[in-house]
Amino acid sequence: MPGNLPPESASFVGRDRELRLLCGLLRERRLVTLTGVGGVGKSRLALRAVTTANGARRDGVWWVELSPLRDPALLATTVAHAVGLADHSARSLDEELCAWMADKELLLVLDTCEHLVTDCRHLVGELLQSAPGLTVLITSREPLGSPCEEVVEIRPLPCEGPDSDALALFRARALAATPQASAAFEDAGRSAVAAELCRRLDGIPLALELAGARMRLWTLEQMAARIGERFDVLADTRAVLLPRHQTMRTTIGWSHELCEPLERLLWARLSVFTGDFDVAAARAVCAGGPLPASRVERVLAGLVAKSVVRRPEERGTGSRYRMLDTIREYGHDWLEELGETRIVADRHAHWYGSLSQAADRGWLGPGQVDWYRRMTAEHAQLRTALEHLLGSDPAAALEMAGALWFFWFACGHVHEGRGFLERALYAAPATGAAHHQALWALGLTALLQGDMDTARRTGEECTRAAALLADPERELRAAYLHAVSLLMPGAPVRALALAGPRARAGHGGRTSGPGWLLCKLVTSYALCDLRRFEEATEEAGDLRESCTELGERWLRAYADYVLAVAALGLGDHAEAARHVRAMLSGKRLLGDRFGIALGLDLLAAAVAGLGDGELAARLLGTGHVWWRTVGRPQMGGSPSLMALRDQGERQARASIGDAAFEAAFRGGAAASTG
Repeated sequence: MPGNLPPESASFVGRDRELRLLCGLLRERRLVTLTGVGGVGKSRLALRAVTTANGARRDGVWWVELSPLRDPALLATTVAHAVGLADHSARSLDEELCAWMADKELLLVLDTCEHLVTDCRHLVGELLQSAPGLTVLITSREPLGSPCEEVVEIRPLPCEGPDSDALALFRARALAATPQASAAFEDAGRSAVAAELCRRLDGIPLALELAGARMRLWTLEQMAARIGERFDVLADTRAVLLPRHQTMRTTIGWSHELCEPLERLLWARLSVFTGDFDVAAARAVCAGGPLPASRVERVLAGLVAKSVVRRPEERGTGSRYRMLDTIREYGHDWLEELGETRIVADRHAHWYGSLSQAADRGWLGPGQVDWYRRMTAEHAQLRTALEHLLGSDPAAALEMAGALWFFWFACGHVHEGRGFLERALYAAPATGAAHHQALWALGLTALLQGDMDTARRTGEECTRAAALLADPERELRAAYLHAVSLLMPGAPVRALALAGPRARAGHGGRTSGPGWLLCKLVTSYALCDLRRFEEATEEAGDLRESCTELGERWLRAYADYVLAVAALGLGDHAEAARHVRAMLSGKRLLGDRFGIALGLDLLAAAVAGLGDGELAARLLGTGHVWWRTVGRPQMGGSPSLMALRDQGERQARASIGDAAFEAAFRGGAAASTG
């Protein structure tokens, strides 16, 4: 079943009535919003409800976490990325999302919307109007205010009586902290103390979890006395807050006071992270003063033990950590009190800037897949860093945005990358290598969006700038960009003159550098367009061998693609199928949706030539679905590649007939792209 639901991170207690109500509303209403105080369990209830309902909708349940998002302009990009829609179109992503969802039957969850209410209201309104099969579930501290919105206020857990849900949750978290806590709940008198503690905490789940984590260090009676003192002291100091907000704030403040001094300092500094982070980033960003880097991991473990920091399930990128928004906001207040907001934000931005530079250096190498996974995991932090640098250090923002060319171009973030690159180029000085790199990266995004005029103009500008820098690598990159902008609309001779062997020799440079290898790629494409298939095979074969020696997969897969096109041109359909299957293997490994879409259409042409019309039709149907996730026409709009696809379709129809073709095509189109 398509979808991307996160794992449930902790025990779920009670909420039977709310679950029944919510599941019923999701069947009957198109827009449901869960509201309530921070920490009351809106997200957890939403996740349990949609997990229960998963399978009821043909196109699945899609979860969009918005708590790390700070720039409203990236809302549509974030939703598109979460549902698997790559942003390769020059059209607005609002339009792309509406078009993509128009015939879908799915449930979309927008989690934590209170800081984006106006923008979410606008986007959700457009989506619901365009997609009759769409249902949207919102979690937010306040409603969207949409006309068709069904608002459900989530209240704290019931906390009266010896069998209350609040007491059950407190008991579960206490036992998770230490098995010895069981004694506190076996005696009726002590259970009454625990029940009173739950009542003082208003049954708010996050408050109960924080208190339960303290049972590792204190007896039940000690905790009741201490939290009682804390609430008495603060009873009159938070009068401006509603009672439940006051309870939550007071409980977090109490937990803060009970932390060790270094834990409080780390808590404050960790608030600069949006979304999850790893221990290396925490060390680099949060060390300093009384907290040396060598102690950060141990202090972080203390915050995990106290439930201040959570450690979600590992997803192939090593251990990750995160703070809930309510706790992070409290830490950020303390960071401001310490006067460290700017310095810690600077450290955060420059850490991720350095990480981007390292990823750029390592992209065309054996660590490519690992870099893809790591940078995908760090997506929220990269955004936060770029936003900060655009306001504080535009030159550093330019350098970082340009270094992330592979992330924008090869990892499915074209629309977002173009936005950051345009802003950085506008804000920073228009000179030097960093400016050229960012300009070149901007041209790459224009290429993938099919904006060939902008790509061509940018390629020409890059060529002039590279000549001033007298840098062969820059000259080769500019030649690639300019050549592709001419090749795609149908000018292979001009492309060959810019990037072919003679042009490359004139520039010089490293034969293992990105510029040289990319020029070999466009050369092999141009030779295929000119029907010089033997030469194309030689050029693409050399490229594939170079990529294999480097240990990289992304560019090597495109070399396999050209080898397949050349094999088709030479009439060797079996060889073409072998190469395109190798290409698809590499593209799936890197999540390259554009490459997968290209490969499926080409594989269809190969198997049609082998006489398997039914498989060809199914592949074309699956390719059609992948092209829709890219937001671009088949084969990227290239006339020669479109001709290959059309030839494959004609052969398949001739082989099995139109009716069988359409049936197989529909079967392929039912395939998941998740």
